[in-house]
Amino acid sequence: MQSKKTDILIIGSGLAGASAAIAAAESGKNIILITKTKTLKSGNTPYAQGGIVYKGITDSPKKLKSDIIHAGHNDSWDLAVNKLCNDGPKLVKEILINKLNIDFTQTKNKTSYELTSEASHSEQRILYSKDKTGDSIQTKILNYLENLENLEILTDYTAVDLLTLSHHSTNTKDIYKKPACFGAMVLNNLNGEVTPIYAKRTILSTGGIGQLYLHTTNSLESHGDGIAMAWRAGARCFNLHYIQFHPTALYHGTERFLISEAIRGEGGILIDNSGTPFMDKIHPKGSLAPRDIVARGIHRTMLKNNHPCVYLDITHKEQKWIKNRFPNIYTHCIEKNIDITKEPIPVVPAAHYSCGGIGVNLNGHTSLKRLYAIGEVSCTGVHGANRLASTSLLECLVWGYNAGKDATIEQEGDDYFPTIQPWVIENDVIDPALIAQDWLSIKHTMWNYVGLVRTRQRLLRAQKILRNLQNDIEGFYQSTKLNPEIISLRNGIQTANAIVSSAIEAQHSKGTHYIDESSEYK
Repeated sequence: MQSKKTDILIIGSGLAGASAAIAAAESGKNIILITKTKTLKSGNTPYAQGGIVYKGITDSPKKLKSDIIHAGHNDSWDLAVNKLCNDGPKLVKEILINKLNIDFTQTKNKTSYELTSEASHSEQRILYSKDKTGDSIQTKILNYLENLENLEILTDYTAVDLLTLSHHSTNTKDIYKKPACFGAMVLNNLNGEVTPIYAKRTILSTGGIGQLYLHTTNSLESHGDGIAMAWRAGARCFNLHYIQFHPTALYHGTERFLISEAIRGEGGILIDNSGTPFMDKIHPKGSLAPRDIVARGIHRTMLKNNHPCVYLDITHKEQKWIKNRFPNIYTHCIEKNIDITKEPIPVVPAAHYSCGGIGVNLNGHTSLKRLYAIGEVSCTGVHGANRLASTSLLECLVWGYNAGKDATIEQEGDDYFPTIQPWVIENDVIDPALIAQDWLSIKHTMWNYVGLVRTRQRLLRAQKILRNLQNDIEGFYQSTKLNPEIISLRNGIQTANAIVSSAIEAQHSKGTHYIDESSEYK
């Protein structure tokens, strides 16, 4: 069995993983970065339309902290929020603006950057690049990565499992050592070879879980891979039940294209099918209420009116301004025969962001030695029960950069790489129809029972369905030839079960974890 060895292994190439690679590369350490897609640009970062939190003209870390904690229903970790608020704007300036020269939208006189606002922000503090901020950032940062001499990039490689002392070492006495990760087993998608990559430090930056749901704004590869691998390895995960549903995804056929919250930040109004605004009756901030409240407000309005969607109206703005400010959204909607300058946009909620994940400290350490988690796969404690808009990219930057730096610091035990058992290759081929049907079962179960509004009955039903399904899928995995599809399915069902367990165990109905306590469901 061939193997590779490196100082630092990074799994995932979104903003978090890329930021970690940049920080680690400055130390001269050898780094391997893998991504399961055919190209380096993958994950949810390129889909981030709205922007990244920076600093407003009359802004302060104290104001930003207050907004984050309020949006998160007072469930955030103070130390993590402090770190984001104090370090975030500095790193945006140093890395994104000065080092990478990201094409953020500037004022007309080109002397400063335009700043916008989104739901629950008390200041205009968000930097943006039209309505494709994430893509603009990711394009520049990946170009920078490709020129780093001490970074080896492997596309079309899928992580199978983390290598840990307790699960993979042939030395039976290693079970007595503190749990630690020493790399990952990976699949070469092109030739089917399974290879261990040994690493002194491993950084998970595998992104989100949106594809576990029937409707999502996430990329096609967002199956919860990192959470599943960490869960199997024994790393602590928490707040998994806090799944944020974006209020405004385009309602058109089966597609759920993200309609940026920046449209509401720029004055867009949510209306029902009769053209009546409805959010003002639900929350003092109306259409700019926290995302969880807006999403449930839309959900209730759809049920009340027996209509499949609501509408987001920005037509009161000048046509030229709309086309210039939101060119990507305008073009996409025109392709669907929707002219957002003349008619409201049909929208519905969709699974968008995992506020929980693998528990980490202020430098991205997990509960396993030598293992880090950064970006959406992690739970830093910043978001609490509901994420404040445009903080996700900032969190990726702050924890990615700090984890990359920290991973270069040598610690006792980093050089220990135990002997592992050779990989057993199975030859049975799984029927793709089974994989397709299993995914439908996962997506429908999560959407109907573990979605925007939950009840204990629904959660218990979901747990029963998904546990039985996991037994079947694990049997497929153990007996069939390995490919990316069966790996993703195995990870998806594991993460779905973890989310349901977290939701059942949660003691409070709060934020994005909303339990309907109507007497009829008790």
